[in-house]
Amino acid sequence: MITTYKKYIYLKYIFNILKVSSIFFVMIVVMNLFEEIKFLNDTDSDIFLPLFLTLLNGPSIFFEIAPFIFLISTIVFFIDLIETNEIVVYKTYGITNLKIIEIISTIAFVIGIFMIIIFYNVSSNLKFFYLEIKNQYAKDDKYLAVVTGNGLWIRDEINDNTNYINAEKLQNSDLLNISISQFDENFYLKKIIISKKANIQSKTWVLEDVIVSENNNTQKIDQLSLQSNFDIEKILTIFENFSSLNVVKLNELRKDYELLGYNTKTLDGYSHKLYSYPIYLTLMVCIASIIMLKIKYNKSKIFHITFGILVSVIIYYINHFFSVIIETQNVPYVFSIWGPQIILFMIITMNLVRINEK
Repeated sequence: MITTYKKYIYLKYIFNILKVSSIFFVMIVVMNLFEEIKFLNDTDSDIFLPLFLTLLNGPSIFFEIAPFIFLISTIVFFIDLIETNEIVVYKTYGITNLKIIEIISTIAFVIGIFMIIIFYNVSSNLKFFYLEIKNQYAKDDKYLAVVTGNGLWIRDEINDNTNYINAEKLQNSDLLNISISQFDENFYLKKIIISKKANIQSKTWVLEDVIVSENNNTQKIDQLSLQSNFDIEKILTIFENFSSLNVVKLNELRKDYELLGYNTKTLDGYSHKLYSYPIYLTLMVCIASIIMLKIKYNKSKIFHITFGILVSVIIYYINHFFSVIIETQNVPYVFSIWGPQIILFMIITMNLVRINEK
């Protein structure tokens, strides 16, 4: 059975999480709403569409910043304990600082599991729906790219022509074994282009060992230039929007990447980011607890919250630094995800040793 004091701490901490989360979610809605209004400014969309898009995208943004929400919530929780002298009462009855941290860390870990099993899958589906709707109003919605078990498919409208491009594999900056069906503006087939390799480093593709079929005539060309709206950078950017894919779709995409020959390092890194999410939340709670128990109690609320935000910013940039490392492909992707958490764990371990003396 849960003892009375544990139940009280559970409820008090969850209440603070809900309170801080509500404030942050309102901020997310307001800030994202202005962005959507700006995006749809030149369209004839419904007046309520920006709000609808914001509500679809909000849960995904919330999931990304939730670790920092937990950090702030923990600071607010301890401020409440200190101001009401409850923390002194707990010590009187033998409830140590470590015990309090253990209780709220357990809550964070359990909520983290719920977040990746339920909340993430719901938010990713909403994000996918959000992107589908938004793409209808995007100026470049005629440029589509997708990875399937049959390779890379691209629909590319340029110079009054529509090119349907299929490539077997993506290797470095080259598409291998590609076929291009080119249609005119009336959707009549103009020509078919087959090539063993196309360099897509720029938007002027260079095709090699080319066979062109046009008006029942076929000719072989050693090298051919083709204009496109895509280059390697744009294609990779399209495929790295993983937040709109639930866990099942992420696994399916990984198989497709392997068939295509596309590097799965970034995708694997994103998957590990999800797997480590409950641990990340727990570490943020421990960091916030240490901040509150190591700093003198006579500091103001504004000081503690400001200091917590500053710590959040520092942790964000540490994560960003490790994310940049993975893109250099010089270190294992696991290091870029677990590296920041190992650093946080070391800081927490060193400080928890004396935490009960406070």
